[in-house]
Amino acid sequence: MNKEVRKAVIAGNWKMNKTPSEAKTLLTEIAPLVKDADCEVIACVPFVDLQTALETTKGTNVKIGAENCHWAEKGAFTGEISANMLKEMGVEYVIIGHSERRQYFGETDITVNQRVKAALTAGLKVILCVGELLEQREQGITEEVVSMQTKIDLMGVTAEDLKNIIIAYEPVWAIGTGLTATSDQAQEVCKIIRNVLASLYCEKCAEGVTIQYGGSMNDGNAKELLSKVDVDGGLIGGASLVAEKFAAIVSAASNG
Repeated sequence: MNKEVRKAVIAGNWKMNKTPSEAKTLLTEIAPLVKDADCEVIACVPFVDLQTALETTKGTNVKIGAENCHWAEKGAFTGEISANMLKEMGVEYVIIGHSERRQYFGETDITVNQRVKAALTAGLKVILCVGELLEQREQGITEEVVSMQTKIDLMGVTAEDLKNIIIAYEPVWAIGTGLTATSDQAQEVCKIIRNVLASLYCEKCAEGVTIQYGGSMNDGNAKELLSKVDVDGGLIGGASLVAEKFAAIVSAASNG
């Protein structure tokens, strides 16, 4: 991390876990454990938990995010949620382009780009996910894949808009598998992403962007991963569902 030029951010991605009552219990446990954090702390929760999460974290330093949004402001998109709906609720962040959305729900870099622009237009801050499959890493094309994703996902996004984007590097092979990229592998790809941003915008713009690591970061490996200069935080899956583990990751980011 380099806190002198960019913000360290630890965000929980709850995925499809926790009912509203369970969300209230977990956030009530998390809030006092992270109240002195020297980093941004975010909980991205299922749509049905958002109102409860916003009410439970009021007056705390825990920010609330959604796990997805649609690219249209309104319309015949049964089951979808617009960025404006999230904004009016008081949601601050939204995850876009998570590998599970791409894998199970057919999202592409084109639709991810549309969602990113819709979220920014609505005034939300975006956590944009990119990352390669195992076979792509084994074929030695990680740089090409992640660079292409970054470029397409950010089409039409201005340098000013970039200030409201966090990028999460999520090697697909390390999500929910128990596998984790080494700290050197995480640093290598986060640096690749930063170089792409520099080519798209400028060096100063790229240096200001928070780039998280999001492949099975936990309370045991967070310190080592966060010791790398281009790893500015984490998008946390399973460990974000246990207050003590999530707080330990926040602590690692705060003390790093």
